[in-house]
Amino acid sequence: MAPTIFPWQSEVWQQLQAMRERLPHAILFHGQSGIGKAVFAEAFAQSLLCEARLPSGHACGACLSCGWFAQYGHPDYRRVRPEVLDDDASAGESDNESRAGTSTSSKASKTPSKDIRIEQVRALADFMNISTHRQGRRVVLLYPAEALNSASANALLKTLEEPPPATVFLLVSNNIERLLPTMLSRCRQIALPMPGTDEALAWLSAQGIGSADAWLAEQGGAPLTALTMAQMGSRDSQDELLAVLMRPTLEAALKTAERLQKSPLPELVLGLQRWLYDLCSFKSAGKVRYYPSRLQELSMLADRVTMMQLLVAVKQADEHRAVASHPLSARLFIEDMLLDYSALFS
Repeated sequence: MAPTIFPWQSEVWQQLQAMRERLPHAILFHGQSGIGKAVFAEAFAQSLLCEARLPSGHACGACLSCGWFAQYGHPDYRRVRPEVLDDDASAGESDNESRAGTSTSSKASKTPSKDIRIEQVRALADFMNISTHRQGRRVVLLYPAEALNSASANALLKTLEEPPPATVFLLVSNNIERLLPTMLSRCRQIALPMPGTDEALAWLSAQGIGSADAWLAEQGGAPLTALTMAQMGSRDSQDELLAVLMRPTLEAALKTAERLQKSPLPELVLGLQRWLYDLCSFKSAGKVRYYPSRLQELSMLADRVTMMQLLVAVKQADEHRAVASHPLSARLFIEDMLLDYSALFS
């Protein structure tokens, strides 16, 4: 079955169909994380390889090429992303916006990687120097593009400067400001939109998500991230965190740290960062983004601090985020984070 794009992507999909006759050799899809960019790019990749494309431009899902694609084994398709490495290699992360597929590196190791390495880019050389299996296009999907390190970015740039024939590069980025200007200049940039709130809520409700409005707001309007967070479990830890953020005291900070020590620390820090963002936003412009249902509490707290104090708190939260994945003690980490926050209002 062909990958399905999301409702809020249909207009961009139609724009792509108008480009098919003169398709660029490299397209960069960019936009906020959690809106389905990698899913969209993968659907487009399959449609480029499909041998019986539908009038809508979507892959048929039934031809031999689509069969290979569905089994993650299309000979004319490569997907490049940060992956797990050998235990003596460097560490990193993987993308969760898309499904599994063909890749250029081994999955038989255990240490995660943050970078797309130069070996992965160089491994594309053999792929691009042989004839395509079905005498059609060859497609490379690479994401997130900002995971390219300096060496791998320069190696890819050389390929983009002299693109091999019948090859299309599809790059996906959550933050194009982190990409080399020379790389941006060699790609056709296509922005994928955030869905409207009503459209995103309707989609989340169709997935069976309760409290969809709260999940969506807390994830900055990104529906796929909201879906992932909702499916991970209950809201207990986030609600516990919000309770102490709304009514900060030293005693509450210590008790909350005890109760939340088994919760995912990066998510707790992210919750604090978003709360501080709303405090800053309300103090400067009277608006909030992540916690609109807590407007009254945010208003009361904003009156008790200066903007300078909030900026210091934002910096402290950033420092906690940097070590959230490997603290010496989860309980002490949460205590330290919440005590710093509570001190703003003591």
